[in-house]
Amino acid sequence: MRTKSILAICILFIAGLTLSFVKDNIWGSKFLTVNKDGSITYFPDEKGNIIPDFSLVGYHHGLKEIPKVNIVKTIQPISGDAGKLIQTAIDEVSNMPLGANGLRGAILLKKGAYSIAGTLSIKTDGIVLKGEGNTADGTKLIAAGKGLRSLITIGGKGRITEAGNRVKITDKNVPAGAKSFQVSSSKDFKVGDKIIVYRPGTENWIHDLQMDRIVARDGTKQWKGEDYNLSFERAITAINGNKITIDNPVVMAMEEQYGGGEIFKYEYKGRLKEVGIENILFESEYAHDTDEDHGWVAVAFNHIENGWVDQVTSRFFGYSCVSLGNGAKNITVKNSKCFDAKSVITGGKRYSFNNDGQQNLFMNLETTEGRHDYVTGAKTCGPNVFYNCKARKTHADIGPHHRWASGTLYDNIDTDGEINIQDRGNWGSGHGWAGVTQVVWNCKVKGAAIQNPWVSGKNYAVGVQGQKLKGRLEGKPDGEWEGMNKTDLQPASLYQAQVKAARLAGQNRDSPLRLH
Repeated sequence: MRTKSILAICILFIAGLTLSFVKDNIWGSKFLTVNKDGSITYFPDEKGNIIPDFSLVGYHHGLKEIPKVNIVKTIQPISGDAGKLIQTAIDEVSNMPLGANGLRGAILLKKGAYSIAGTLSIKTDGIVLKGEGNTADGTKLIAAGKGLRSLITIGGKGRITEAGNRVKITDKNVPAGAKSFQVSSSKDFKVGDKIIVYRPGTENWIHDLQMDRIVARDGTKQWKGEDYNLSFERAITAINGNKITIDNPVVMAMEEQYGGGEIFKYEYKGRLKEVGIENILFESEYAHDTDEDHGWVAVAFNHIENGWVDQVTSRFFGYSCVSLGNGAKNITVKNSKCFDAKSVITGGKRYSFNNDGQQNLFMNLETTEGRHDYVTGAKTCGPNVFYNCKARKTHADIGPHHRWASGTLYDNIDTDGEINIQDRGNWGSGHGWAGVTQVVWNCKVKGAAIQNPWVSGKNYAVGVQGQKLKGRLEGKPDGEWEGMNKTDLQPASLYQAQVKAARLAGQNRDSPLRLH
């Protein structure tokens, strides 16, 4: 008995040491802490900037589950070009009445191969195109023959137009992460209004950012203030006197010295909503590995709000599996793959999952043979999120590609290449500073260059595992690095922690499925 007791004590002692060791390895960020109740406390820098809340992105801000849509049309594979058959079905469903849920119905493409010589277009609300599997024995849509094109385009028309007078933001500084600010007058606004938070580009801002003196080469264009007027789409959630509270945070500092900011109500007439693509394999025919006269984008979205792509795979396209234009807002792209691109490996090629829009969510994705696998374009306005994504056989870097994207979270990205947020100098026609308020959280990389711009905010590298790189240009300010090559960061996912915190705060009480 004594021997057994001693053995039990030893086991408990060793277990205690093990638990203590595991606990000691766990670490948290100096920028925020997750409290016992799941709420998050953020710690501002000297100018009041915090890491923003990225939780309200994706389909209906993540507050609604992607719907299961009733099938109203079923199509069987045919020999020859199936493009006309599928487009006719899309047009028929487009003429059906909208349901109370904003949906018309789903078109089911049964298992088999569908050869398509042109482009399929969805131009009406409430249509879902779905297959019976995104593998070779499922539903396969083939971009047949020659012609650089998107295989499916989803989009309406129009643009942001002002629907009221502009009102000045009166705070001298609205820091990144803020969800409220003072305005000169709130009398013309009400809770629920859709507004633009407008941040003007000014010449003194360009000068202080040093983007008016990019080291020039043939084709280099220096930045101009009027080209960098930024419009962030938001909704008003509260008004208290002249204090306006908005749903999604400010993602770059709005400073009086650089023109401050304004708000105004807006319309976007012609913008689509409630369109989805599900469970399909897309392939492009090609002549050889560097062929550039074939299918370019599998699924392209623009001028649409609240849509989704789920469980699709693309192979052999020259540009991307899914590409979102700057008029695409609150789109969720998830559980999808982009494999084996065919193109020259240079220039504007192989942007596997591309985002130029606002408040979009990319999650649970995988790529091979891409250049810029998870990427944003010029002047992309956040928040936007890439979460739990993998990239292999990469040919360039992940991250904001050029010209000042603001407010992107790269969370649990696993790549055998690089994630870079830097001054790209005269690459392209003058890429310059790629972005601000870019947060790289718990990512695995071969290497990463994370730099801060000269003014207007910071970029963050928290828990990055890999090599720290100098970046392309010497003498640029270092980013906010923390916990490099340390494992066991808590929270392991910032996005998931923020989703949980928002739900617990009551913002998302109707959305138990936002945790993945």
